[in-house]
Amino acid sequence: MNVYEKTQVVQKSEIDQYNHVNNVVYVQWIQDIANEHWQELTKEIEELDYAWFVVRHEIDYIAQALLNDVVIIKTWIGKTEGVKSVRHVEISINSKLIVRSQTIFCLVDNKTGRPKRITEEVTKLLLREK
Repeated sequence: MNVYEKTQVVQKSEIDQYNHVNNVVYVQWIQDIANEHWQELTKEIEELDYAWFVVRHEIDYIAQALLNDVVIIKTWIGKTEGVKSVRHVEISINSKLIVRSQTIFCLVDNKTGRPKRITEEVTKLLLREK
């Protein structure tokens, strides 16, 4: 399994009126790490003729992150077939899971804007080991 991971510190701008990370921030972190991982996987490809679009986010909020907490965000690719691929994300603090998500992405042809079947080449790219 190809796990992509990053660490960051919770900023004041990410805190809501209840003094914890706002739920919208978690969605942004999920989107950001997905984009970063995809950029890492495709860094040797000059031009892509397709893009990924979110079809569905499913998020479990288990615990809260607070100002200055150090969070570890991990992502990996799950089931990939047809035009869809599932991306998993886990966010933790000190090895304690605080958020778990699954996002379904649809592969879309850049020229037509329509869903595009995921090729074996793209599947290998997504699921390859480091």
